[in-house]
Amino acid sequence: MRDETVARNYAETLFELAQRHEGVEVYQAGIEAVARLIDENPDVRTFFETPRISGAEKKAVIRRAFGEALPKHLVNFLQITIDKRRQRLLRDIARAYHALVDEHMNRVHVEVTLARELPEDAIEELKAVLGRMLGREAIPHVRIKPQILGGVVVRAGDTIYDGSLRRRLDGMRRRLLHADLPSAAEA
Repeated sequence: MRDETVARNYAETLFELAQRHEGVEVYQAGIEAVARLIDENPDVRTFFETPRISGAEKKAVIRRAFGEALPKHLVNFLQITIDKRRQRLLRDIARAYHALVDEHMNRVHVEVTLARELPEDAIEELKAVLGRMLGREAIPHVRIKPQILGGVVVRAGDTIYDGSLRRRLDGMRRRLLHADLPSAAEA
C-alpha cells in the first residue's frame, strides 16, 4: 500500500508539471514509453533497479537516452526518481499518472464482455451508450467470453451491469424452482 501511495504522489507531481509545461498528454506518452521500456526489456529494468550502477551514472544515461525524445521537465523528473531511489516505482507512477489523465479528461475505462465479436460500428454505438449512461467518455476494453451465451456484461470501476443471457436464464431457472406450481392432483 505504501508504494501505491508514493507512486500516486509522484504521479500527482508529474501531472502538475505537465499542466504547467508541455501538456498532460505529452507527458503521458513519455512516462508510458519509459514504463513500457522497463516492462519489455529486462536489461533496462535491471539498469534502473540495480544498486551496482551509481545514481550519477544512471542519470547521465537517462539524460543521453531521453534528453531529446522527452520534455526537459520529464527527464528531470526521471532523474529525481533516481535521486530519491524511487525508480523501481516508475511503472506504478505511469499507471497512477494515466488514471489522473483519464480523470482530468473525463474518461472511464470499461471492461465489456461479449459472447461473440461485434462489428466496429456496433462497438462504437455501445461506446456512445456507455458514455451517456456513465456521464463520461467510455473507453471500452472488449473481451469475448462465449460462456455468457449472449448479451453484454459491463464493468465500470466497482459497478457491474450484467445483461448476459446466462444471468437471465439462471434467474428464470431460480424463479421456476421456487414457484408454487399446481400439483398434478390439483390440475
